[in-house]
Amino acid sequence: MGAFDQKRRSLLFRVGVLGMSQVLPRPVMGAEAPARQGYVLGSTEGEYLIHFRDQGKIFIKAGSATGSDNLGLGTQQVMLGTGIPIHRHLEMEEAFYVLEGKGIFILNDVRHAFEKGATIVIPRNNWHGFENPDHELLLLWIVSPPGLENFFRETCNAPGVPPKQLTREQIRDIARKYGTEFR
Repeated sequence: MGAFDQKRRSLLFRVGVLGMSQVLPRPVMGAEAPARQGYVLGSTEGEYLIHFRDQGKIFIKAGSATGSDNLGLGTQQVMLGTGIPIHRHLEMEEAFYVLEGKGIFILNDVRHAFEKGATIVIPRNNWHGFENPDHELLLLWIVSPPGLENFFRETCNAPGVPPKQLTREQIRDIARKYGTEFR
């Protein structure tokens, strides 16, 4: 066998071993985590919270508490004329789908009109906020990685529970804890 054939055979053997190492079971140290299961939630299912600022409804549908390591998802009702203050997420990418309403979306100081059916995508570290002077909004929000839902848990309340009495600085501290800052 020539030198070329020997090198080729050696290369093919190494590639085969590498491929097999991806197929063969690996030794397990301790117990294996159970396989995750999907789930289906109705429009009013999920973790229900009342927003601290405008008393709008928030339904957290997915996040770290539901076993999602890669995204957080929920709906947020933004009451008439209250908007969402300008802020940015240092590590999260965020997207919105407008389920109901219309208004102005501000992205890095540029104003964009939007209405029902609009999709809004915000890369991490971009300043953004909403104005809704004439219409209530219902937004589907998605973040990756998850974390926004934890901000909501710390600042908002379950229905029937008295609102938390948080100062503006306490809200800013909680936001920073989850990689968000307000202007």
